[in-house]
Amino acid sequence: MRAGQTKYTAVAGIKQLRAAIGESLRRDHGLNYGIDQITVACGAKQVVFNALFARLDAGDEVVIPTPCWVSYPDMVTLAGGKPVLVDCSERDGFKLRPEALDQAITPHTKWLMLNSPCNPTVRSTVVICSRSPRCCAGMAMCMCYPTTSMKSSPMTPTLQRWPQVAPDLCERTLTVNGMSKADAMTGWRVGYGAGPLALIKAMNLIQGQTSSHTSSVSQYAARGAVRETGPYHRVRARVYAATRSCYRQAEPGQGACLPCAGRCLFPSCAGVIGKRTPDGKMIETDSDFAVYLLDAFAVTVVPGSGFMASPYTRISDASSLQDLTRACDRIIAAGASLS
Repeated sequence: MRAGQTKYTAVAGIKQLRAAIGESLRRDHGLNYGIDQITVACGAKQVVFNALFARLDAGDEVVIPTPCWVSYPDMVTLAGGKPVLVDCSERDGFKLRPEALDQAITPHTKWLMLNSPCNPTVRSTVVICSRSPRCCAGMAMCMCYPTTSMKSSPMTPTLQRWPQVAPDLCERTLTVNGMSKADAMTGWRVGYGAGPLALIKAMNLIQGQTSSHTSSVSQYAARGAVRETGPYHRVRARVYAATRSCYRQAEPGQGACLPCAGRCLFPSCAGVIGKRTPDGKMIETDSDFAVYLLDAFAVTVVPGSGFMASPYTRISDASSLQDLTRACDRIIAAGASLS
């Protein structure tokens, strides 16, 4: 800001940031994108929004594995498309089964959205597409949200193999990422997409008539974060490891599904469904349990129903380890208070 980097920028983002993103994708994932094949927006959500509005026609279908982030189905609907939700079971590690994807693909399928590690489960949703030719035909969009860093994310090996596994789909794949989780830049609102030139140009046209571009100050800050390859991410990895240890204690009959990459926990609360609170109220849904935690124990979780998955709860780790420990203790107490 002191250097005067507070003016309008190109719609696609400043060249310095896009060049740094391109180098990061080459260095960490073996993906080669020119600067004009990269676009920067107000968070990864806007990148996805722009892509859907640029490429969806009325009635086009978008296959979305669930649990999924709450915005995806609504984005598809707003763009005139039809979300096709495919359930991914906890017993499969929330991975997308090839046969389930095979059944979901129709002549109207335009996009497949893969969010890995998934928000909210923080589990890999990736399916190796070489197991099914029709799976390959549907692989049109790959969304990547690494947590501690792109290098240590469970998505890394898949991204590195992508050109070898399905080289014919590279020109039909959009890779999306954001700065919010890996770099603790939630409020800065910076996300980016890398893909075919024609798609990126269309996305830039959409953005040019909406937000124009993300904050110039945020873009210069993001450039520094993208270029970071050392100490910061190692510290974050240690913090996430400590968080996992804390989560292990908060399993009041819920059957916790530990995160493989930090950021949040998505435990089943099936073990408390049908039980009663001390004042006699029945816990019938994950929403009931979330309300009980909030009202009686001052702990906030998000019901899994919001992510098209019940009965689960999403617990965020966007807090200090001290606060997380206190919250876990209260969740344990809440489970013990039910009968």
